Amino acid sequence: MPTVTLGINPLTWTNDDLPSLGTSTPLETCLQEGREAGFTGFELGNKFPRTPDALGKVLKDHELALVSGWYSAHLLERSPEEEIAAVQDHLNLLKQCGASVMVFCEVSRCVHGDQQRPLSQRPHLSENDWQRLCSGLDIVGDYLKSQGIQLVYHHHLGTVIESQTDVERLMDSTGEGVGLLLDFGHLRGAGGDPLIIAQRYSTRIHHVHCKDLRFAVLEAVRNRDKSFLNGVLDGLFTVPGDGDVDFLPALTHLCEQGYQGWLVVEAEQDPEVAHPLTYARLGYRNLHDLAEQAGFDVANATH
Repeated sequence: MPTVTLGINPLTWTNDDLPSLGTSTPLETCLQEGREAGFTGFELGNKFPRTPDALGKVLKDHELALVSGWYSAHLLERSPEEEIAAVQDHLNLLKQCGASVMVFCEVSRCVHGDQQRPLSQRPHLSENDWQRLCSGLDIVGDYLKSQGIQLVYHHHLGTVIESQTDVERLMDSTGEGVGLLLDFGHLRGAGGDPLIIAQRYSTRIHHVHCKDLRFAVLEAVRNRDKSFLNGVLDGLFTVPGDGDVDFLPALTHLCEQGYQGWLVVEAEQDPEVAHPLTYARLGYRNLHDLAEQAGFDVANATH
């Protein structure tokens, strides 16, 4: 029985793309409430210290592990060698604090951080762009693997890799050094099917974000040509089991294929509307139940 560990992203409390959300909430509150809800690990956010000693101490104080941390790549704007140079501090932080995967997203031309630009204006890649991105990812992914860190590519609404077709082409055009982060909410938000992606690329999936979606809000965001961030404010995302995404088929398949790693609750919401501790507890309980239904053994050990 494969074992998974449940982690959470600080987006439940604060938001990197829209800092006005949860701006006054201290990191201490995020970590304390996340641990209280049952999670044993956190992904990084903008309030975390960025030196290994300081980060290691604050996580240890709360008996938490470092799950991973987002890295904004610019492979369409700089060479793989320049990207490798740029990633060194982040790589060192992850390595020294015990993470095994790096959440990696190409953000050139992205619109998800711009509240004024609708998702319909998200960038698309030319043939030359595809070749450049995939070859660059292979080089960076192989380098990170040589350093003991697995690159996991985060397909994301409002970026160059958004749709299921994008994900499939990316995976089919890169090697094992480029892993995949399966994000349920972003894939369903782009009209994709998590089960199909899990079936096709289970050996490449090394990280999972369990973000739920409210389909009625998604429809309104698309119909009214809204931005990603305005969708967040409208309540587009929520914790697993509180929206309309069916997690069980893909999670069950991943379990059958032997996935072991983190399942991470990632649900950016307005903390003034969605009380963070309440939703963290709900997310933990629902994800724990889903993981067990899928056949996983859920690790409960403290770190």
